[in-house]
Amino acid sequence: MRAVAGVRVVRHGDRRRRARRRRVLWGGGEVLVTAGLVLLLLVVHQLWWTNREARRGAERKVAALEREWGSGTASADGEASGEPGGTGGSGASGAFGDSRGSGGSGGSGAASAPEPGGSGASRSSRSPYTPAAPPRRSQAYAVLTIPRLDLRVPVAEGVGKADVLDKGYVGHYRGTQQPGRAGNFALAGHRNTHGEPFRYLPRLRRGDVIEVETRSATYTYGVDQVLPRTSARDSGVVRPVPRSLVRPGYGYDEPGYYLTLTTCTPEFTSRYRLVVWAKLVSMRPR
Repeated sequence: MRAVAGVRVVRHGDRRRRARRRRVLWGGGEVLVTAGLVLLLLVVHQLWWTNREARRGAERKVAALEREWGSGTASADGEASGEPGGTGGSGASGAFGDSRGSGGSGGSGAASAPEPGGSGASRSSRSPYTPAAPPRRSQAYAVLTIPRLDLRVPVAEGVGKADVLDKGYVGHYRGTQQPGRAGNFALAGHRNTHGEPFRYLPRLRRGDVIEVETRSATYTYGVDQVLPRTSARDSGVVRPVPRSLVRPGYGYDEPGYYLTLTTCTPEFTSRYRLVVWAKLVSMRPR
């Protein structure tokens, strides 16, 4: 059949090809929209839901610890919630590796905390607030309070993600000292997601107050140095006398009573670590 002059003939094959292209484009669009919604839900889950649940859990744990300390009952973890002694375990975990090789001073014979406002000299060979047993792995046994950040969060033994950090807790590096003891009491916490207790750690300044409460005493530290960025493998920052191995201008040369806070930096990455150091300035029994 010949085409009539001036009239375009549309073949059935052309219509079918165009219909297939429309179906492909429409299907591709639906896939992209679905993928976008899934990604959005994942972002909401990470940035909102995990924070909400972890913060609620951390608040409940702080309240539970305070009730236990007030009543003198055993903790919800099934152990007495007294202040731990020694290093709290033989193996270190977390971003900065094993602290056992750094000359840790842990053990039951560590010196006691300094007199409030004093020079750091020990009053005796043993702290009057030393309990009998170290905490077991992932047990919450202390409360960290940072007034400038409006932060009040449980401290648990170890820095495992699933059983400590992702619950919104702050984790104690196993193999470092315990609060109020001579050496370095080193902690880690999330900066983003899962409660993000250390999100605003860069806001801390020299002289800011940090408190660590246990069943038997409250230890007050004063912020002394802030290391804005170092390697995730810079194990020097959690040694008994902390000093950065990457940036040796930051840290200390003499034994003391130190508190170390570590978190990831920049935000939403884990490439580097931010470090805050504080020194013990006083302690009081509960």
